[in-house]
Amino acid sequence: MAYTHRIEAVAEALEAQHANRDRFEPLSGALALDTLDEAYAAQRVLIQRWSAGARGPIAGYKIALTSKAVQDLVGVDHPCAGAIFASSVHDSPATVKRADFVRLGLEFELCLRLGSALPGRPQPYTAESVRDAVDAAVPAFELIEDRASDYSKLDANSLVADNCWCGGIVLGQATGDWRDLDLASNPVRLEYTSGGKTETETAVTGAALGDPLNALAWVANVLGGQGRPLEAGMWVMTGSTLKTRFAEVGDRAHYTVEGLGSVEVSVV
Repeated sequence: MAYTHRIEAVAEALEAQHANRDRFEPLSGALALDTLDEAYAAQRVLIQRWSAGARGPIAGYKIALTSKAVQDLVGVDHPCAGAIFASSVHDSPATVKRADFVRLGLEFELCLRLGSALPGRPQPYTAESVRDAVDAAVPAFELIEDRASDYSKLDANSLVADNCWCGGIVLGQATGDWRDLDLASNPVRLEYTSGGKTETETAVTGAALGDPLNALAWVANVLGGQGRPLEAGMWVMTGSTLKTRFAEVGDRAHYTVEGLGSVEVSVV
């Protein structure tokens, strides 16, 4: 199968699988992808197809596979990126329907909004060089749609082609200034209620890649190299500070970034 036709066929197949709510399976046979470049090419075509339909324009990007353990599981040594659609951006406190997902995962993050574009450049961006481009930072949830994947069979190329499983985001309101915080070590707290029992977990904002600004620089470098630069006004999710929670009806989550604010979601 010719390269362009295969990339188009992968995107068409993934779009149909989502529409049919099929269980996620690694791409195989004629649809198997050999490299991450091919996977990102298929992702771009899938995003174009979705953007032309009900999902609408892109509101930003997410970073996936920030944990070394997960990277080792799928056979890569770096994160991956996917798009966030404007139609899937929710404000806190949000109510999310469990039935809208094959399987709903929640991740707990800091989300950065760009005040100026990061168009890519000959020298790679760093945490320091992207700092002034950020005009807002808020606590956030990522809504993961893994379509009940069997993680023991997962491969990075299939995950990337499937837009890194981004099912949307929930944005909190900032009540403090992120510039006053040490983003490498600032405390975060999750209160998660399921089955009438509330559990509490703590971590720091730097749990993903050491600093959320590292994540932003990584995304800007990867996307700039692919010719799809970050634009002013876009949101960038910077990776989960805690393990993914798979949510069911009745679950509630309250996530706080100390000194900045909180975000809430209820699953119905």
